[in-house]
Amino acid sequence: MSEEIKRNHLELLRQYRQKLWKEPILKYLFLELTLRCNERCRHCGSSCGDVCTEEMTKEQYFVFLDKIKHDFPTLPMLCVTGGEPLLREDFFDILDYANRLGFAWGMTSNGTLITPQVAERLENVGMKTISVSIDGLEETHDDFRRSKGGFQKSIAGIRNLLQRNFQTVQVTTVVTKKNIGELEDLFALMYDLDVDSWRVINIEPIGRALTLDGYTLDNDDYRYLFDFIRKKRQEGYPVTYGCQHYLGMDYEREVRDWYFLCNAGIYVASVMANGDIGACLDIERRKETIQGNIFKDDFTDVWYNRFQLFRTSLAEKNTRCKDCPSRHFCDGGAYHSWDYDNNCPLVCFKDVLF
Repeated sequence: MSEEIKRNHLELLRQYRQKLWKEPILKYLFLELTLRCNERCRHCGSSCGDVCTEEMTKEQYFVFLDKIKHDFPTLPMLCVTGGEPLLREDFFDILDYANRLGFAWGMTSNGTLITPQVAERLENVGMKTISVSIDGLEETHDDFRRSKGGFQKSIAGIRNLLQRNFQTVQVTTVVTKKNIGELEDLFALMYDLDVDSWRVINIEPIGRALTLDGYTLDNDDYRYLFDFIRKKRQEGYPVTYGCQHYLGMDYEREVRDWYFLCNAGIYVASVMANGDIGACLDIERRKETIQGNIFKDDFTDVWYNRFQLFRTSLAEKNTRCKDCPSRHFCDGGAYHSWDYDNNCPLVCFKDVLF
């Protein structure tokens, strides 16, 4: 696709983004059912694991879902996450209720708990999509997720899911310095499994990864990663990059289906395990990013009348972005990789990819 066409598309997207700041559309509602997890991933953005936090009860979820159905004529898709959501004993009660209310829903999982019986139950309560994490070949994966035997359990879970009738069974791989050399072998694995989609993303400076040494990609790694994704897509394979960052004219629209647009607060809201209301769950949890709590605030009112932090230009908050010729298309980048103390992006591909 020519640069002129891309520029025209990005200009239209810039105008549309500004409209969404005034007229947001709740397309995706994330439900963080728990912060508990049976793995201890080195990079976890939410620092999940042996976490003891107050969790909403299933009855509270029922009341909340009733409210969303009442207040939003077009229901958002529910994106169920954790921690590992399947650790909740009442998981199927909550999602069966959501399904009967008419919500479409999908989830992210580490896949280790998905037996053939669990896969069947997921189909029966209406799950449409799922993304399972595979973060390297067996030794690399198990070390990264600090879960001996986790790779084999996750692969078995994926195979069990593929035996059922879901819209999309996706695998997500976080690419680090430790596994970037395994991408071709991982591609062969995805091809053999015949997954519907392979989502390949780079490790981000959030959560535990902020103090993780030796895993961050360098500039050559980034270029290799995006060239790898582009090549596979050109060959017709369902490989895609995530939504994280603006990649410049050379890579935008080449490594994913559309252009960069941070959905936080314009398409996406979330309810955390304790009832806190936020945008994307990967965003740092602090006073200014938490927009309320469903036990104290009306969610619908919060959605329409708060979230101002996510409905203004990040590019206007720092000198580096103000002087960048791509600022109208990038607009400061993604909210989950923003340094809220110093008002600057933690990840920027200027002078790396463009």
